[in-house]
Amino acid sequence: MRKLTSTLAAATFAGAALAAGLAFALDDTARPPVVVTPIASTDVTAAGQPIVLPQKDARVVASLFDIAPGATLPVHKHPAARYAYVLEGELLVTNFETGAATTYRAGDFIVEMRDIWHQGAAVGPDKVRLVVIDQIEGDVQNTLLRAKTP
Repeated sequence: MRKLTSTLAAATFAGAALAAGLAFALDDTARPPVVVTPIASTDVTAAGQPIVLPQKDARVVASLFDIAPGATLPVHKHPAARYAYVLEGELLVTNFETGAATTYRAGDFIVEMRDIWHQGAAVGPDKVRLVVIDQIEGDVQNTLLRAKTP
């Protein structure tokens, strides 16, 4: 009888501990809350154009760009929506049609200009690291390079 009582007590204790553990696990107040920090909210590109999304065969392409310190990208444009988030460094973007230039730093979100020739350059001592997201139709190329003039 004594063995049955101690087995029953152990089972009861284990069950109570398990129930307490489950209750603790289901209690969201025991964990730190999720923190959401807004980065950007806009309906226009860096050039002030309205954002236009693909109308058919939508595809999202995400890339990680590493741009060496002092490197300059070729003059280019994007026919479709492109977004970039600066992880590291400083990126100077120059609009070749207006001459306007903007410097983006770590933590900045860029809604890139569409169908406008522009150029980016890594300024400062560190590399530039970007997460880039394209929203395109099908398999179209979203970066067009400007032909060099002789």
